[in-house]
Amino acid sequence: MLYMDDLERCYDRTFTATVTEVRPDWVQLDQTLFYPLGGGQNWDTGTLATDDGTRQVTEVTKRGPVKHVVGMDHGLQVGDRVEGTIDWPRRYAHMRMHTAQHLLSGLAYELFNGARTVGNQIHGDRSRIDFNPIDFSNEMLSDLTSAAADVVKAAQPIEAVVMTRDDVNDRMPAARTNMDLLPKSVQELRVIRIGNDLDLCPCAGTHVRNTKEIGELEILSRRSKGQGTQRIEYQLSEA
Repeated sequence: MLYMDDLERCYDRTFTATVTEVRPDWVQLDQTLFYPLGGGQNWDTGTLATDDGTRQVTEVTKRGPVKHVVGMDHGLQVGDRVEGTIDWPRRYAHMRMHTAQHLLSGLAYELFNGARTVGNQIHGDRSRIDFNPIDFSNEMLSDLTSAAADVVKAAQPIEAVVMTRDDVNDRMPAARTNMDLLPKSVQELRVIRIGNDLDLCPCAGTHVRNTKEIGELEILSRRSKGQGTQRIEYQLSEA
């Protein structure tokens, strides 16, 4: 997964690869820029092209290998060289939204007595985050929006780094990073870092390289999900 290397690779739009496995409606490649569904983030779409035609990639999943769904009768064979192209507007929307989720999660934890992020769903037009324990008031949501706007305006750099579990635990509370949800056998983690540890969280998603790219953030709604959990929905201004 080429976008895992560093955040600069998240901005790449094309790549070449070799087909390594073929099924009736999907193919596996030896390398890919396509993000598969996972971690609350939706998949990339785009195309796979060869000399004899272009196939639409309509879904990407990762239950085992990364599967690029290209439809029946795709005609690809093991060993074929393909040129992949990412649907850039969709990818970039997910990048901005996912980084915004990390920012909101980190700020909510700091502002509201350790409110944890217990769920999220990243879409291109609007996204949501579930927090617990929390009971948001209008004033709290205003404070959260204002704090996020300050960080966006400050143009904080963002980076993807590899850290050990112990390194992450030394710098961030385990409750903030949800370390308990990761298998203990995983000792090295890809971590998204905003600014000087404004937020530090294990993540395999795609992200922007500076908070200024998030743009204006608006919290659209809040509602109870029971047992001290509240869901907020947010959207971003046009890129």
